[in-house]
Amino acid sequence: MTSDGAAAPDDGTPPGDRAARIDRWLVGKARAGERGAYEELIRRHRDRIFRIALRITGDAADADDVTQEVVIQLWTTLSGFVGTSAFTTWLYRVVVNRSLDHQRRARRLSGEEPTDVDLPPVAAPERAVLAGEELRAGLEAIARLPESQRVPFVLCQIEGLSYAQAAAVTKVSEATLRGRLARARTTVLADMRSWSA
Repeated sequence: MTSDGAAAPDDGTPPGDRAARIDRWLVGKARAGERGAYEELIRRHRDRIFRIALRITGDAADADDVTQEVVIQLWTTLSGFVGTSAFTTWLYRVVVNRSLDHQRRARRLSGEEPTDVDLPPVAAPERAVLAGEELRAGLEAIARLPESQRVPFVLCQIEGLSYAQAAAVTKVSEATLRGRLARARTTVLADMRSWSA
């Protein structure tokens, strides 16, 4: 049910297919000007938008900015969604592009290279501190990857997209995506080797 009280379609299809059908239905309603349908789309995908932005930018404040930008952008760009791919594939592409643009813009304005990932400090006990440090090291390893490797890594390893879905988001062939992902995995594993010893 959408926030305006309209019932979303439920036809007994598997949950993944049902979610895609509901998204298409909500997109159609939102494109027709129904604000409640748009708000429901945002509610369904806001956490995903933030998660992807955080993994690509490496900074919670930047990820929050990107999330806000995407939420605003979606209202005006839904007309550009033609439905040839799943809404989530299109949304991933919007979030990835906005995240990369945000990073480039921030670097140009500051004239600096990216810095360490900014995570809140983790309090004792020692195990929690070590877990926090390992998480920080992992995020830093991902943030150091070149864009061409970082995006496939985030989409496949963290978000769980298939190779075909990630290739559609990044607009490269599956073979190219697999190669970039393999290089990213090798780099991150090498960076994290000291944590697995």
